[in-house]
Amino acid sequence: MPLRVPRHGLALLSALMISLPASAAADETDDRALRDALNAARHHQWNRIDESAIEGHVLAGYVEYHRLRTRLPDVSPDEINAYLARNAGSPLAAWMRGLAEVAYGKAGRLDDLLAVSDGEPSGTIRQCYYYTALLDRAPDEAAEGGRALWLTGHSQPGECDTLFDTLRRRGEIAGPQIWQRLLLAWENGESGLMAYLERQLPADWGQAEAALERLRKDYAAITRVPRDVGPQGASGPLFAAAMHQFTRADTEAALEAWRKVGSHLTLDDDRRHAVEKDLAFYSMVREIPNNRGWVDDVLPRLNDPDLYELRVRRALAERDWQGVIDWVHRMPDDPRQDARWQYWLGRALAELGDSQTARKAYAAAADQRNFFGFAAADRLGQPYDLNRAQATFNDAYRQEVANWPVVQRTEALMRIGEPGLARSEWYYASRKADAPEAQALADYALRRGWYAMVVQTTILSQQWDALDWRFPPAYRESFQRWAKQADVDPYLLMGIARRESAFNPQARSPVGARGLMQLMPATARHISQRHGFDAPDTEQLYTPETNIKLGSQYIREMLDRYSGNRLAAVAAYNAGPGRVDRWLRDAPQAFDLFVESIPYHETRQYVQAVLAYRVIFESLAKGGDTRNVALLDAAERQPRYDASLLARN
Repeated sequence: MPLRVPRHGLALLSALMISLPASAAADETDDRALRDALNAARHHQWNRIDESAIEGHVLAGYVEYHRLRTRLPDVSPDEINAYLARNAGSPLAAWMRGLAEVAYGKAGRLDDLLAVSDGEPSGTIRQCYYYTALLDRAPDEAAEGGRALWLTGHSQPGECDTLFDTLRRRGEIAGPQIWQRLLLAWENGESGLMAYLERQLPADWGQAEAALERLRKDYAAITRVPRDVGPQGASGPLFAAAMHQFTRADTEAALEAWRKVGSHLTLDDDRRHAVEKDLAFYSMVREIPNNRGWVDDVLPRLNDPDLYELRVRRALAERDWQGVIDWVHRMPDDPRQDARWQYWLGRALAELGDSQTARKAYAAAADQRNFFGFAAADRLGQPYDLNRAQATFNDAYRQEVANWPVVQRTEALMRIGEPGLARSEWYYASRKADAPEAQALADYALRRGWYAMVVQTTILSQQWDALDWRFPPAYRESFQRWAKQADVDPYLLMGIARRESAFNPQARSPVGARGLMQLMPATARHISQRHGFDAPDTEQLYTPETNIKLGSQYIREMLDRYSGNRLAAVAAYNAGPGRVDRWLRDAPQAFDLFVESIPYHETRQYVQAVLAYRVIFESLAKGGDTRNVALLDAAERQPRYDASLLARN
């Protein structure tokens, strides 16, 4: 049902209600002065700043931010709080509060830290300073927060030392907490931290420490170590940690040991559940036949959606259709209603000859907008349900939005060449926006061609049905031009780019993939050589036109490798063709079984998302009409996904 936003009456975010200065519509001269002042402030060149030229500018808070941060901690909390109030609708306020908390904490000005804080902050260093400040003011709260920071299997920064040392002197962190952290360090392989913590253990924990050393050398000793070691409460965490290690090292032997000692150990429900979930998970992932009976017995008691997923996927791999039905029915309500499992329920029922009930399951899946929902609609021979929500705005309201402070600041940041700060402003507002405000922000961003910001606005505000904003026509002309040259479906290219970068041309992955279609520099060079293009330098991969040109040719190569099959080509785009070649050689499978059998969770989700996104982009290009849009073509719905797809190589 369309969402209609009235012209007036929206309750704007309190953070956005700051009065605009008279010079909000800054002219080019004002922007130049602000840009020069900001550059000077970043380099602490205060004498180069013309204060009169930037007074009242919508971005003046950015210059003031740098001035204040260089004065910290020698700034009064009143001055900091006044700055926070003036910039309450901007991420500047959050950044300044964080800087002030760290600076005051480092300087030991704990009263000042609390004066600018707004409850527990984010980030370990800030949290450690915050609870240190509360040690004498709210000791119980400080102890609770400090223990939470203590209980980690990794080293904590030195800023936590005062807090931890004080809590140890007060007995708030004692033997049980040191022991618990020692076991967490063991689970994380932090031998240095373990050695440190062993030195902290009280003398009466010697027996427990000896048992730990024995288990570190031989996990199987879990059946021989006394069930009660050390002070009360030491044994349960020790045996849970030992099972954590044993299960990962030798799952079959770990289950054998658990069957011997599990019922005799004193473990709380959470630890027992964690041990058995681990055993079930690794037994299924590693496909250990001797563990299967135990796994099937324990799954209903654990009632864990992730474990049920693994069990259904195992039944699918074995074509155990009755098992698929049984295990899907045992899932908790929420995951069971997902299109994926309703689809497989329908598929299994159809395989066993119950076409009437199968159609009911397919119908439940087809109500949902995703790969398996669309596949279910294909089974029923009906159009796809996009569940598309639309918002309408009149010109008067759009002008109101254009005058919102966040919009004014974002526009100004774009004008002075600060797109990163502009995105920060926009996303900060999007997180705090209610639904109508988020819709107005997305509408504005789309009209301005800020495609990545449109997409992120819908994500941050959870506007899942706002398809016109979640899937904007970003760089459509370029996609169409290079798709035609490479003989590739342009909507497939858009689906890949949407999944890879959410249309952020500046996106860079942790491994170095760049741009809209997330190309690795080496891949881009090889594509250029093969197709006679000038080899791009790394920075050129951030240019949409270059990135789309090369990405189009790369997916063309993958399509050629797999006889034009988009499922296999998209899987190869994500996981690499070598892996897909191996997956296809394993066994002949139908398209849906091929997708479900992909061993990498990321690639499995990626293939489903890209093909579903392709449907959405094509449907939106046709005004939302899905009647002549297909998830797969006839060849892709073929009954065999196997090495025959590699016939052209």
